[in-house]
Formats: sequence, structure tokens, C-alpha cells
Amino acid sequence: MKNKIALITGATSGIGKATAVEFAKHGIDLILCGRRNDRLEQLKAQLSDQVNVHTLSFDVRNKEAVFNAIATIPDEFKPIDILINNAGNAHGLAPINEGSIDDWEAMMDINVKGLLYVSQAIIPEMVKRKSGHIINIGSTAGKEVYPGGNVYCASKHAVDAINQGMRIDLHAHGIRVGAVNPGLVETEFSKVRFKGDTEKADAVYHGFTPLKPEDIAEIIYFSVSRPPHVNIADLIVMPTDQASSTIVNRN
Repeated sequence: MKNKIALITGATSGIGKATAVEFAKHGIDLILCGRRNDRLEQLKAQLSDQVNVHTLSFDVRNKEAVFNAIATIPDEFKPIDILINNAGNAHGLAPINEGSIDDWEAMMDINVKGLLYVSQAIIPEMVKRKSGHIINIGSTAGKEVYPGGNVYCASKHAVDAINQGMRIDLHAHGIRVGAVNPGLVETEFSKVRFKGDTEKADAVYHGFTPLKPEDIAEIIYFSVSRPPHVNIADLIVMPTDQASSTIVNRN
């Protein structure tokens, strides 16, 4: 995989950061994207002795910022061989009748529209080259709906549909498209969902062994490192203790 270049959104924490670390082990040069520039620079410093690293600080929900940032990528970081659409978030767990419109908009803007903006900024060049690999990070919430999940689940169902549509539309151009759909992964996800309430966030992962970001990063690397004739189109991964979004074996 050496001499490949990957762009990863949401690279400042969780699955995105773990994927950057995993890719660097295998000699993949990196374009790391996120909102928190200090974290991007820390990660760049950590990985620059292994691979070439470029950082872009922007919010995926800001269409103009997305296209402006990607337009500044230096020539030595082009072409982009691998796109990891990882940036995403969840806000709240209220029933639909009590939901916050601000939370709904944040989830749809980041999880759906942000993914589309970044993809549209990068895919045309992949089409020109007849080459590229896109991994969309979905969720088990894109495969089923659980109480209080309503709009978050809707956003991840949209990612599932977009992933399928991308694969259909881009296969004739030699571009591989696949999704990795994790269950419970212990990251900052629940802290964001519960507005920084660490007690609620910690309870999500209590009493069982959740997935780690590194588990998903290894799966992502496995997916992108398959031979050119192999495309892992859609993959669901859960902890052994999880059977569905609502069934978890807690000790």
C-alpha cells in the first residue's frame, strides 16, 4: 500500500484517528481532516516520521469550507487514492416528539450532507483516473432503528443508501465503494450524544467489552488492501456481547 494517499475525515479522535495510525503503519500517506486544528497538528507530529502528512481544518457541514480546503491540497498529496468518510455525530436520545431541531440539523448536516460534500469534492478526480477506493463509515443504526434513535438512525440509513448508490454509479469507473458499519465502539461518540454527561456516556459501555477504534481501523485497512478485483461492499461488526442495537449482554 506504499505510495498510496488517503484522505480521512473526522481524524482527530476515535475511528478516524485510529485509522490514520493504522494506515501510517502500512506506509499510506495521509490527508487528515477535522475541526480541531490542535489535535490535527498533534497527530501529524506523531505520524510524520512514518509517512507524509498534510492536515486540513474545516467543518464538513460547511459546503464552502469543504471545497475551499480540498482545493488547497498540494500537488504532492494528489491524487487521492482512498477516501474514508468517517466524520459523523449523534446528538440526544429523545423520543421524536421531544427531539431538538438543532440536534436533528446537526446530525443530518454532518452525517449526510457533510459526507456528500467531501465525496463530491474528491470523486470527480477518481472518475478521471478510473481508480479509487471509498469507505463510508456507517453504523448498525443504519440497519435497524432503536428507541430514541429516530433521526440519528435516519441519517445512518441515508449513509447506507448513499453507499449503495455510490457503488452502483461508480463501479463502471473502476472505483471501489464499501461501508463499514460498527456497533458499540468506545469513543467520544456517547459524550457528544449526551452533551458531555460522562456518567451517561460511561454507562453505555458498562458491563461488557465494547469494540475499540483500533478494531475498526484494522478492518478498514483490510478492506482497502484487498486485491483490485475484490470489493468489500458492506460489512457489519459488533462486539461479541452485542446482538443488536438494544440487546447487549451486560454482566
